Amino acid sequence: MNSNERIFLAYLDEMDIITILLPLSYHQGLSSTFSITDESQRVRPLQIIKKQQIENHNKYICRLAEEISFGHPHWVIDEHGGRTDLQIGAVIRTPAFDNRFFYDGNDLGVKCSANQTQFKLWAPTATQVKLKLRNPNSSFSEILKMKREAKGVWSITVNADLELYQYTFLILVNQEWRESVDPYAVAVTANGELGVIVKLEKTRVEKVMLPPFENPVDAIIYETHIRDFTIHPNSGVKHKGLYLGASELNTKGKESEPTGLSYVKDLGITHIEFLPFNDFAGVDELEPHKDYNWGYNPIHFNVPEGSYSTNPSNPYARIIELKQLIDAIHEQGIRVIMDVVYNHVYIRETSSFEKVVPGYYFRHNELGFPSNGTGVGNDIASERKMVRKFIVDSIRFWMEEYHIDGFRFDLMGILDVETMKEVRKTCDSIQEGTLIIGEGWNLNTPLPIDKKAIIRNQSKLPDIGQFNDKFRDTVKGSTFNLYDKGYVLGNEHYYEGAIDVITGSIGFNQEDGGLLTEPYQSVNYAECHDNHTIWDKLTSCLPDSDHALHMKYHRLATGLVLLSQGIPFLHSGQEFFRTKRGDGNSYKSPDHINQLDWDRKHLFKDNVDYIKGLIKIRKELPCFRMKSADEIRANTLILPMPAPLIGISFQIQSNEINQVLLLINPLRKKQSIEIPDGTWTVIANDKIAEIYSKQKVQGTEMVLEPVCLTILAKK
Repeated sequence: MNSNERIFLAYLDEMDIITILLPLSYHQGLSSTFSITDESQRVRPLQIIKKQQIENHNKYICRLAEEISFGHPHWVIDEHGGRTDLQIGAVIRTPAFDNRFFYDGNDLGVKCSANQTQFKLWAPTATQVKLKLRNPNSSFSEILKMKREAKGVWSITVNADLELYQYTFLILVNQEWRESVDPYAVAVTANGELGVIVKLEKTRVEKVMLPPFENPVDAIIYETHIRDFTIHPNSGVKHKGLYLGASELNTKGKESEPTGLSYVKDLGITHIEFLPFNDFAGVDELEPHKDYNWGYNPIHFNVPEGSYSTNPSNPYARIIELKQLIDAIHEQGIRVIMDVVYNHVYIRETSSFEKVVPGYYFRHNELGFPSNGTGVGNDIASERKMVRKFIVDSIRFWMEEYHIDGFRFDLMGILDVETMKEVRKTCDSIQEGTLIIGEGWNLNTPLPIDKKAIIRNQSKLPDIGQFNDKFRDTVKGSTFNLYDKGYVLGNEHYYEGAIDVITGSIGFNQEDGGLLTEPYQSVNYAECHDNHTIWDKLTSCLPDSDHALHMKYHRLATGLVLLSQGIPFLHSGQEFFRTKRGDGNSYKSPDHINQLDWDRKHLFKDNVDYIKGLIKIRKELPCFRMKSADEIRANTLILPMPAPLIGISFQIQSNEINQVLLLINPLRKKQSIEIPDGTWTVIANDKIAEIYSKQKVQGTEMVLEPVCLTILAKK
């Protein structure tokens, strides 16, 4: 029955509440009684508890004497003998529905062995489900009826090894058939049109042992995009833009300078964070060079993206090649962070979620329309039990199957606190030291403020890092005002804020606490894939300045990222002044805008060496990565200096060094300052960053060079 055949409408909105809409053109919208029946022909009366006119209908709220059973059709009958099918309405968004149909099994999806293949799909509102199977060597499909089991799960076991068979599900909800790829699919055809049955055990490798990782503040994160990383003509990589290309070692660019993975290893990075590499829309996998996309258009959450594979039509190729990439990174002693997008789907109406259980997986506002806190037309309803289960199951899958070491949650503020706590618990149960970070922005989604996984609720998420936009905007100036100048550009209005973010955003000088409770909750960054790069912002803010000054400001900003308390986060190429030619939103811009320009790495080798030196200093000196707010407060002293100069003294326990000074001059002129008396080793200034430096200063006075940071150390 389609909408054109329905003479009136009836919806199950709660377990015992049915809403009926009678058009005024049908018996003036009047009926004194309603009843309900099903395939057994048993008729039960409905109690009318409320009636009101809305637009061209009379709306009746009716109560059932007993809850209906799901999984088969029902019809509502009015006093005139008219009848309509009972559609699944807002009941799916009630706690009672969630509790009744929560399924805690770990067998959703497909399990394939030598003698049989089992399929399971959670579809509690469906009245029929069928499996559509196709041999990859045939154009014909076989349709098999599935059986409804407890908790709304439908299953079928086929007594055959169906490896490489293609499959979808046909789901009947509200008298309408929909065809969907399995939400739990782990392999698909090119462009994700059909699920594919694979045996993942064939692709498994032992995880490489990694060096110890004690605390999130020991991380140095390097964010990149698999295609950007190697697509440049002078990357020296054979498989440009692909999983295999990102895994190549000993690649060389201009003047035989290292590029790619070997370069990242040499730089001193501990974690590579890749933009999304689960299956996404926006790039035709069969002609990948025609389009570009960052990957924030998720289609299949548990399938690797095919455009990074050497053969998108081979379901195994992308799986094996991604695993080879992760394995190669691990061989270098580097961990892998996966950028995950569980806050929305590409298109709600065509997503597997909406086709399998319409209306369940997404939030709706008070008017019943899909909410749009994400800005892309839909918000995932993570607070619902089976949505939360899907997210946690997916995280577990990527960790156990692909050996992922950490996750960056895109728009984490859309998700709820309990889901993120469950993610944290699951990660800890699999691997200690799993890094979890996220964007805790407060977005306009219909979830109570106290339940949102936002930076305001950081105390409820103590072991999850928050992208610190206060750090970003304080250091370089507002991201959303291109011409706003931050602390490193000499803006004294950001002076107090700069001291706060450099000391970990814990409220070092504040009695009422800070933005965060502990430093390991702060992801410190001045640039990422979003918005303008620092270089592009600087050239816009200071169009009349020469590039030598731009480079000094840039170096200072990046230096503060690396030397502040918290987790440092670098955008790939930031160390060689990455530019996107002024493009502030390059999510689908061409390669020449987004590519990592390895020629710039050669051109600005001095700055690369400087940043490499700061990374080594951070690793060698624990005062730049203190593990708690108490430790910071006990070992840190702000030196008296005229604003906007900043001087910070650190006490450290070391055989070689017991005091370190971090001195910052964001002004364009030299500044004379007083420092504690003694003989100091200069391990960083405007020219060098060298932990084993032999350069000395003595006494109580020194001169700070313009726009630079200085690090002094003494025994």
